Amino acid sequence: MKEPPATPGQPSDPPPGAAQDDRPLVARAKSGDLGAYDQLVQLYQQRIYGLCYHLTSNHEDANDLAQDAFIKAWKALGNFKGDSSFYTWIYRVAYNTCLNHLKTRRHRTHHVSLNDLDQNAEHDPGLVELISQNTPRREASLAELQKSLNDAMLKLSEEHRTVVVLHDVQGLPHDEIAKIMGCNPGTVRSRLFYARQQLQAWLSDLRK
Repeated sequence: MKEPPATPGQPSDPPPGAAQDDRPLVARAKSGDLGAYDQLVQLYQQRIYGLCYHLTSNHEDANDLAQDAFIKAWKALGNFKGDSSFYTWIYRVAYNTCLNHLKTRRHRTHHVSLNDLDQNAEHDPGLVELISQNTPRREASLAELQKSLNDAMLKLSEEHRTVVVLHDVQGLPHDEIAKIMGCNPGTVRSRLFYARQQLQAWLSDLRK
């Protein structure tokens, strides 16, 4: 099993919806084929690492948590029934792993990259528009915007922060986020709406 990548950013592997050909690998891995599982790790490691990084804002923690998630998934692979896609399942494992970590390390700060948001704008420009609406001062520096966004993200609850990361940064659709977080799509949409409203309120100081 390979170590997750050492740097965050946009994943280079296929988007989750395009990974329909992983079922043979999953079947082989379930039969004990570690080589097949390693291929699954390679397919999804950048996305899982990205999720862990955006939730912890720490390279070392993200590497460790991503590795832990894949190890946990390997050990529990026999329990994977295929009711959902493998990528949804491994996301859920990683999300729960990060959630448990955050409960014991609440002093960690969280950072969302403005570059990541820009690159995901074609998927859903909501948060990008929110940022631009609150920055009429064109002279505002990128560093100022980044710090303001990070400070605002830190104020969100873990559930609301997660939907922003999964949807606006990772680009996952509402129904997949619902499966990962163990709720319904309506709850995801309401959390995302609430989170954006809160961020907009907290970023309103940039208008001054």
